[in-house]
Amino acid sequence: MATYNWALIERLLHEVQNGAGKPFAPRVYAEQYAVDLQNQEQPVGDVDELKVLACNYEALLLKQGFIEPRRENEGGTGENFVLTKRGSQLLSLIDSAIPGNAHPLQVLDDEEYPLDPATFDELAAKAQIA
Repeated sequence: MATYNWALIERLLHEVQNGAGKPFAPRVYAEQYAVDLQNQEQPVGDVDELKVLACNYEALLLKQGFIEPRRENEGGTGENFVLTKRGSQLLSLIDSAIPGNAHPLQVLDDEEYPLDPATFDELAAKAQIA
């Protein structure tokens, strides 16, 4: 079963959402995430591993259709992205700012491959997880 660092994925999706006009930098976002964890006195682990993980997530999110290249007329630089409908759905499910996000995270964690497009689309269509 695949396990995901949903908080890091959330951070990456928020950066995509707010990334018009600037290059997407997953390694930098992983460093910022590590600093946030330290500031909250939570275990960080190996920061280099977090950087690699963030880059792997970028590739996975792009491949699975959660993000796509941002068009130039929307602030695209050739090095940044925009959320797709699927990406927006994922962000709404895992967004820690939304009260009650623990249940959707558990539903995602219960799946063997929750970021597989067909699996995710089926899960996202179920109103009870949102």
